[in-house]
Amino acid sequence: MHVTAISVPTRAPAGHTNAYLVGESDALLVDPADRTPELDAAVDDRNVAHLALTHTHPDHVGGVAEYAAETGATVWCRRGREDLFAERTGITPDETFSEGSVVPADDGGLDVLDTPGHAVDHVAFEAPDGAVLGGDLAVAEGSVTVAAPEGDVRAYLSSLRRLYARNPPVVHPGHGPRIDDPRAALARLLERRLYREDRVRGAVGDGARTLDEVLDAAYDKDLGRARKWARKTVVAHLEKLDVEGDVRWDPDAERVLPA
Repeated sequence: MHVTAISVPTRAPAGHTNAYLVGESDALLVDPADRTPELDAAVDDRNVAHLALTHTHPDHVGGVAEYAAETGATVWCRRGREDLFAERTGITPDETFSEGSVVPADDGGLDVLDTPGHAVDHVAFEAPDGAVLGGDLAVAEGSVTVAAPEGDVRAYLSSLRRLYARNPPVVHPGHGPRIDDPRAALARLLERRLYREDRVRGAVGDGARTLDEVLDAAYDKDLGRARKWARKTVVAHLEKLDVEGDVRWDPDAERVLPA
């Protein structure tokens, strides 16, 4: 399947988001993060018939309303998340999909895979040749933010493992370069997330009780401007550990309670 990536400047968190055009005619536009001359030119070269998102975080949706209006594309959304989609994009979707649905594109369409964790409405799209448009499930370098209140570490780990089991030949990510060795990248992300969980669990075991105490012990470095996101990440890990019975977490007080 013919996939074209266009890097779109965005404010946060990565600085650029990859928009994708799938197919040559009756093409599918995925994750138009904003309107740019480069993306305009790519859209103009094709008959864009469909538009879909891997998820509705702000750095993936900025161009949705304009490109939908200009192309007349059918706009697709995760079933059950229509209100969230409309709130974040400014338009009402035309059609919905769920796990196992096929979003049309001229080369046979893309199968929808539920991959929550980074976002509640996160999906990936699998082409007939096995290639995956992975959104923010995986990156070639660095890590993926799984931040409270929307991020769910348990769901994210399950999504990583699910894609690992499918063993795609390539993953086209929401940020950064194409992932040509997906299993290595997915294994690295799993290891990194479990390492952070061990650090959080260890911090609590060593007596950290407030959120900031756990954060400082779990990272043990000056986080600078990243501290806000690290804080949300630690909360997401504490929520997972609470569900699994490893800790007792009080989100209102932002404290770990005695066992």
